[in-house]
Amino acid sequence: MTCMNTSQQSVTERFSRIAARYDEFSAIPVEVGERLIERLDGLSFQPQRILDLGCGTGTHSLALKKRFPDADVVALDRAREMLEQAGKHQGWWKKRFERVVGDAMRLPLAQSTFDLVHANLVLHWCEDREAVLANLRRVLRPGGLALLSCLGPDSFRELRQAGVAGEVCPITGAQLADVQRLGSALTHAGFAEPVLDTDWLKATYSSEDALLAELENLGAIQANRPIDINRPAGHDDEALALTWEIVSASAWCPEEGQPIRTHQGEEASIPVSSLKVRKR
Repeated sequence: MTCMNTSQQSVTERFSRIAARYDEFSAIPVEVGERLIERLDGLSFQPQRILDLGCGTGTHSLALKKRFPDADVVALDRAREMLEQAGKHQGWWKKRFERVVGDAMRLPLAQSTFDLVHANLVLHWCEDREAVLANLRRVLRPGGLALLSCLGPDSFRELRQAGVAGEVCPITGAQLADVQRLGSALTHAGFAEPVLDTDWLKATYSSEDALLAELENLGAIQANRPIDINRPAGHDDEALALTWEIVSASAWCPEEGQPIRTHQGEEASIPVSSLKVRKR
């Protein structure tokens, strides 16, 4: 595991604690990840190496392997316990994918080694979004594709309306990204042809306990005390609703020589084989 600050370490510890029961509550993340993969429909694109970044328990790592059976799939997560759960999908005789422990902001992967990166509901957990995108640009081959989804700022608005979001929700407003912010970040990182969409999913729950249990077991909240989510007057018998705003994006890695923007400036790389030697 690469080094991370205290905030990032607390996120890792939270996901480590919930790993064993994550699949029981993961209907929405699974749905969002499936929609992300569907963005490949209609593309004449056959990746040979695929990175499932923030793979969790490996559900989408397996889905990507089934879609591209000849591809090598790498499932990467910074919570070792999540990767242990992913081992249940990996297969014991013929491994369907490789598991790697690592941090999205400091990927322990070589440059230009992947044709496709799938990062489902990952960016909002990373304090430095630009560092993550720069890393994705680095590990993608020219012509490679990044598929990304993250929570938008309208997510969990019911918790804000109840006045408890700041107490229980560990995702700060600065880490949530709307279409404009994510599109700008992709462009700044040097990605080409970004295509972005926003979807609003509405989940309903029979009780506050059911709502909070799901969010807590997805790592989205940390409820250390009973939370009172008030229903509108006269609607006490109605199911509780919770909004998930999902921002999704696809973007291509341009050809070699195009710059990657970092905190130190712009960096560009070209293969040595492309350099021409002038003879005298």
